[in-house]
Amino acid sequence: MPESRTNLNPEPKTSSPYFVGLLLRYSTLGAAICLLLAGLLLMHGWLIVIGGFGVGLGIYDLIQSKHSVLKNYPIAGHIRYVLEDFRPEIRQYLLEDDKEQVPFSRQQRALVYQRAKNVSDTNAFGTLDNLYTHGKEWFLQSAVSQPLENKDFRITVGGERCKQPHDMSVFNISAMSFGSLSANAIMALNQGAKIGGFTHDTGEGAISPYHRKFGGDLIWELGTGYFGCRDAEGNFDPQSFAEKAVDPQVKMIEIKLSQGAKPGKGGVLPSSKITQEIADTRQVPTGQDCISPASHTAFSTPRELVAFWQQLRELSGGKPVGFKLCVGQPWQFMAIVKAMIETDNYPDFIVIDGAEGGTGAAPVEFMDNVGMPMVEGFLLVHNTLVGAGIRDKIRLGVSGKIVSGFDIARMIALGADWCNSARGFMFAVGCIQSRSCHTNTCPTGVATQDPYRQKALDVPSKAERVASFHKNTLKSLASIVGAVGLQHPSQLQPYHIARRLDDGQIKLLSKFFYFTDKGALLDNSARADIFNQMWVMANPDSFLANNDALIAYNKDSRDKGKETGAPTEHRAGYSSPYSTDHTITTDGGQLIGNVNNTFRDYPPSSD
Repeated sequence: MPESRTNLNPEPKTSSPYFVGLLLRYSTLGAAICLLLAGLLLMHGWLIVIGGFGVGLGIYDLIQSKHSVLKNYPIAGHIRYVLEDFRPEIRQYLLEDDKEQVPFSRQQRALVYQRAKNVSDTNAFGTLDNLYTHGKEWFLQSAVSQPLENKDFRITVGGERCKQPHDMSVFNISAMSFGSLSANAIMALNQGAKIGGFTHDTGEGAISPYHRKFGGDLIWELGTGYFGCRDAEGNFDPQSFAEKAVDPQVKMIEIKLSQGAKPGKGGVLPSSKITQEIADTRQVPTGQDCISPASHTAFSTPRELVAFWQQLRELSGGKPVGFKLCVGQPWQFMAIVKAMIETDNYPDFIVIDGAEGGTGAAPVEFMDNVGMPMVEGFLLVHNTLVGAGIRDKIRLGVSGKIVSGFDIARMIALGADWCNSARGFMFAVGCIQSRSCHTNTCPTGVATQDPYRQKALDVPSKAERVASFHKNTLKSLASIVGAVGLQHPSQLQPYHIARRLDDGQIKLLSKFFYFTDKGALLDNSARADIFNQMWVMANPDSFLANNDALIAYNKDSRDKGKETGAPTEHRAGYSSPYSTDHTITTDGGQLIGNVNNTFRDYPPSSD
C-alpha cells in the first residue's frame, strides 16, 4: 500500500515544497508587482495603470475572507471564475461536437437558423450519424414515393360539445409566457404565426398586449395561478375569464396540469423580471416574486376537472378546451379518463409535454429526474385512450425537443395529431442557447425584460424568420410523407419507421413499442397486464390510487391461475369484443395486427 495511505505525516519528497508552492500561488501577484515597477521605472502610463490595478486587486484578495480560492491564489483565482462563467460559450463555440446535445446540438441549431433565414439546409459528403449505432431510427421509403404539392398540413380540433372548432397546423408554437420572454420576442412569434397561419400558445402568463398586436391565432393556457383571470386571492375568476376568452383571436383554451421542465412543482417569475406591464397582464403585484402554485384550486378530483373544462367551454362560447400535462403517476391520468367516460364529457384535446422540454428555469433535480419523457408519456396517454375506446374523440398534441421534420413525422407516426415546439421557435427569433433565461441578461433579447437588451430583437425581421422556419419545416415533413408514399402526415404509422436495437437487430416501431387493443381496458384484457393493474387503481373520484381495487384484481388473477383473459401470442385469432376488424394473429411468435394502427381518422384520399 502506498506510504501516503499509511503514514499520516509523510516526509516531503523535495527539500522545499512549501517555498515552491508559495511561488506558484503568488506568481500572478508577483507579475503584477513587476509590471507596476516596470511602469514606474519607464514612466509608461498604461503599464502603471495595469500593474497598479493588478496589485490592488491582489491585495484585496489577500485581505478578504469570503473566497478561499482568491485568498490562496490572488488575481489568478479571478481568471478561474471568468473561465467558469464563460464555460458554456467556450464549449459551444470552440469545443462542442456538431452532434453533442447540450441540450440542442450545433447541427440542430444550425438547421433552425438556416430554415428561419431561408438559406440552404442541405449538406454534402454524407451523414454525420453512425447509422449502425443502437437506437438509430429511419423511415422506410416507398417504391411509389412522390413529391407532395400540399405542404400546409392541417387538422381540426373540436369534439361533440365544441361549437367553434379550430382548424390548425400540425406544427405550432408551444407555451412560452410574456414575462419569461420579452415583449419583442412575443410580438415576433405572434406576427410570425399570423404570417404562416399557425397557432401560438400564450403560456400560463396570460394574454399580453403583445400577443394581441398582430392578431395571430392564440391558445390561452391557464396554469395554477390563473393569470389574467384571477381574483385578489389568486383563485379562478369566471367573469374575468369569459371577458377575455370570447375574443375571436383566442382559438382554444388549455388547462396546464404540469409542464415538462418541472412537473409537480410550481413556477416562479423573479421580481427582477416583473415590470408594471407584466404585473398588469398577470394581475399580480410588483416588487415580489410571481408564484405559480404546484396544483390547481379550481378542482381537486378528476370529476371536478371534467366539470372545470366544461365550465371553460361554456364561458368561452363553445371553443375547444383541453389540458396539458407531463405524465406522472399513470393511474391519475387513467382516473381522468374514467371520469370522462362516466360523465360522457371529453376534452377536445390533450397536449403531452415531455420531461425533456423546458424553456423556463428549474432545479436540476426536477429537470433531470422528475416527469416522464415525451415518447413514453405520449404512448401512455395514447394507449389509455385507445384501450378505453375513446381515442377518436380527443386530439393529441406533443411537445419536447421537436425542431425538425423528422421529429414531427416520428411523433405523428406513433399516433400524435400535431406537434408543438418552444425552443425551436426561440432559435428562430435569435436565441443562441446561452442558457441565461432566468437571469434577465439574455444576450439576444429573447428571454429578458431589460428594455435595452430586448431592443436588439427586431420584430419584423424575426417574425419573417419564425414564419420561414415553420414553412420550411413543413416542407421537410412533406418530403418525408411523400417519400413514404402517403399524402398526409396522419397516414403515417409506427411500421413506417425501423429502429436498430442494442444487439444489432432491427425492429419496426410497431414491434418495438407496445400498442394496446381498442377497448381492452374496459374488460381488463390489455395484453400488457400492467395497464390492467393501473386501470383498476384509477379512481374517478380521487387522484389517489385505489389500492384495494388493485389487491382484489391481483387476488382474482391468482385465483384464475393468473389468466386475465388478455390475448397472448399463443392465442392466435383472438378478437376483442371492442374491435370488429382488427384480429390479432401471430407471426413467428410475435404479435401483429392492430398494434400497427394508431386509430386516427385519415383525411380523404386524393387518389
